Amino acid sequence: MNMGEGSFLGTGWDFPVGVDEARGGIRLSREMADIEESIRIIIGTAKGERRMRPEFGCSLHDLVFAPNNAATASLAAHYVQDALGQWEPRIEVLEVRAEADPQDPSCLLVNVMYLVRATNDERNLVYPFYRIPGEG
Repeated sequence: MNMGEGSFLGTGWDFPVGVDEARGGIRLSREMADIEESIRIIIGTAKGERRMRPEFGCSLHDLVFAPNNAATASLAAHYVQDALGQWEPRIEVLEVRAEADPQDPSCLLVNVMYLVRATNDERNLVYPFYRIPGEG
């Protein structure tokens, strides 16, 4: 049995869930792609959204009506760092920064810098968080 990089990084269902027509089963996501999808799922899931796991997810969604300012950006970064620290053990979050998107005033860009523990590979992911414009 090969105990290569993938055995440490994992394999999971691809998101969104789909069929792998070549293999005739559920489409899978492997290694780095699986970690990135996991991060997006954690950030994109509001706490309480999953009925059987109400604590899973990120409090970022509490800010959907908040103004797009420095205080909201700071709170968003805190919420994302907290959620990833709790729910994604394969990474070490190095830094989370959030700032208003200069092209879209309703969008907050959340930049996550992280280290993949199994490989010491530094990675970056930008998550666009859309708030309700004109509110807050």
